[in-house]
Amino acid sequence: MRPRTWVLVLAAVCAVLQLADVTGRDTPDSKNYVSYALALGGTGKRQAAAETVDWVCAGRASAARRAQSVDVLRFHAPSPAGRVYADCRSAELRRVTRRLRAGGAQTDGHIVPFVGPRLRAVFEVRPGYPVFLLPFVTVFGVTWGVWLASVLVTVAGGVLVFLVLRTLSVPVPLALTGQALYYVLPVGTTAMRPMAEGLLLALTLTAVWGCALALTRRARTGTALVAGALLALFTVKHSQALFLGAALAGAGAAVALWRGRHGRAPERGVVAIAAAGCLAVAGTLLLARLLRYPSETESVQDLLTNHYAHPDRLRPWREFLHLERNFWVEWLRRQAKAPLFAAALAAGAWGTWRRPAFGVFLLAAAGTGILTQAGHPDITIGGDRLIVLAWLLPVVGVPLLLEPLAHRTAAVPAQGARAAVGVHPMR
Repeated sequence: MRPRTWVLVLAAVCAVLQLADVTGRDTPDSKNYVSYALALGGTGKRQAAAETVDWVCAGRASAARRAQSVDVLRFHAPSPAGRVYADCRSAELRRVTRRLRAGGAQTDGHIVPFVGPRLRAVFEVRPGYPVFLLPFVTVFGVTWGVWLASVLVTVAGGVLVFLVLRTLSVPVPLALTGQALYYVLPVGTTAMRPMAEGLLLALTLTAVWGCALALTRRARTGTALVAGALLALFTVKHSQALFLGAALAGAGAAVALWRGRHGRAPERGVVAIAAAGCLAVAGTLLLARLLRYPSETESVQDLLTNHYAHPDRLRPWREFLHLERNFWVEWLRRQAKAPLFAAALAAGAWGTWRRPAFGVFLLAAAGTGILTQAGHPDITIGGDRLIVLAWLLPVVGVPLLLEPLAHRTAAVPAQGARAAVGVHPMR
């Protein structure tokens, strides 16, 4: 089959496997995004609340039914799905109704007041993912619309990995390996969650693809992709636009300096990407101030007060740095106990040495996952959701690491064919 056919086959397999869980992937943040999308489509807050709560509670009921069916003591008992759904719906709607009746700050903005005004303001400044969800939930309803949107953005991430590797002239089987790694590693699992991370991953990979194009003498196209990805990231999660812009600017400067020290002028694409990164940093900081986005101090207070459930801290930055130190000590201890992530990062970094210029840009993009985690040192957030961007390093780097093996394997049949016709392979 042609390469594009294999890409579609892998994408289709990934999509079919996701039918295992059409609901039940939501997190507490998902309610804010889904209700935001419904409000953008013109749905009133009470109706948006009802539709969002029905979707969330259906997922919880389904999870309860599956858990009970394999419980060694209760597997023969009646399904608890109906009771769980009713209790969930009653509790969620009761909290929302109380806030809607309060009015004022509780009902400002687009999002249904599942949480307080200060926490809701964090999601109000992230319209990108709700806008992406809007056509899906409008046409297919909340349950299937959210699922289809998640599948599409996850499949797109894997296809982008394939395009990045093929742009670097990596053999097709290894490019397909990178696509498959995206689907089976935590990046694929995280991208399927109804949250902004799937779109954030796809846009970051778009920027990485732009870097690869710029380094292969397609500077204009590559720079346009990088700039477009950074602009879109501002609407999805402006902190990622800031981190990625700074990372790419630093990577471009490092590549330009390295080439300058070796007597080579920096390529136009490298300079353009560095300039785009600098503009993204300046533009993000300026627009965030002009639009009165929540400040860095507000984000720290959110972290230290458990989403404003406790009074604000008097010395938030001092406590934040204390927590930061403790977090990384504990994180490293856990990684030492289960070093799969560390081993994957090492393998990916080793693979990038085969393409040092591109490797610097890939390391920079993957490093934004470390920056995101450092900005939210919360050990209770499971699944490595905050640091998930770091997984892009092994997803792209491992196929680069295996590239010499692929070339060596491809050379063996050619030698065998020459021997078959009576030609000595050493001649």
